[in-house]
Amino acid sequence: MLLYLLVASDRLDEKQEKKLKRNLPDLQAALQAYVDENEADNVTLINECDSDDCEDWRLGISLSVKKKAQIKTPVTLFNDLARQYGIDCEVGSIENGEHDPVSYFGSREGQGDAFLVGEYLGL
Repeated sequence: MLLYLLVASDRLDEKQEKKLKRNLPDLQAALQAYVDENEADNVTLINECDSDDCEDWRLGISLSVKKKAQIKTPVTLFNDLARQYGIDCEVGSIENGEHDPVSYFGSREGQGDAFLVGEYLGL
């Protein structure tokens, strides 16, 4: 299964958008570092932040998973980013190029739980 985790950039108020734009370089660097460190696991960076409108952004990672245990490290990463930058995260699967969200977690949504995400994904 192809899993994705994204910084939730929709439904933000003006203050949250400004904060996200201000923190964008740091978030991109943190995600790139994670991708570089996990190259053997075929983790891919999703970095589609060219629009001026945050709502159109896609910033995160994708990776192929077969077991719930493979979800723990990326969920921990996004929990850490949520605490540090005050963001929320979207997690789901990618099938035929379509993103299918199964859960949200983070600053406003509460801490993500890798076990529950695995359950939602049917792993």
